[in-house]
Amino acid sequence: MSIFVVRHGETDLNAARIVQLPGTPLSTRGIAQAERVAQRLARAGVARILSSDLARAVMTASRIATATGLPVEHDALLRERDFGAIRGTPYAELDFDIFAPGYVPPEGESWEEFRARVARAWERVTRTAAATPGHLAVVTHGLVCHVLAERHVRCDEAAPESWPNTSVTEIDAAEPWTVRVLNCVAHLQPDGDGTPAPGGRV
Repeated sequence: MSIFVVRHGETDLNAARIVQLPGTPLSTRGIAQAERVAQRLARAGVARILSSDLARAVMTASRIATATGLPVEHDALLRERDFGAIRGTPYAELDFDIFAPGYVPPEGESWEEFRARVARAWERVTRTAAATPGHLAVVTHGLVCHVLAERHVRCDEAAPESWPNTSVTEIDAAEPWTVRVLNCVAHLQPDGDGTPAPGGRV
């Protein structure tokens, strides 16, 4: 069995390089991406769906639900890092690196707080996978994907800095949680059928 970790589809704020707001929906392009990844996961035979409860993830997961006939379980632990007061700000207007190791956004999460939350999210994911008689799809966000790849799974490659919208990472659903496919967007190619191929942050 596998765990398929999926980044959400594109939003207008992704495209415009603006720090995401929680309620930002998918763009038209993001909806099309979500429909493509949904077909890929339906062909893979996913049996259960977990998702972040932020709008862009909810909309992506809903396309997977439509393609598979499955309900979606939402969990706030799978949310993107909370950038607090700088959400909604164009990156071009920021004179500092919001991803720097020591940066703590006003009214937001430090890296330490965020990584601790992702650890709790991974515990939920692995418990759910163990209780699922089939593949599990997890819809989340770029920095969550990065921390999972960096700290919680066995991977022959370094955790990517960039996670394209609707990228898919397939992980064995049992310890040591080995990555089979990393950061793949084969389904977005013009003739993409979801065949694995090598692969904005938030």
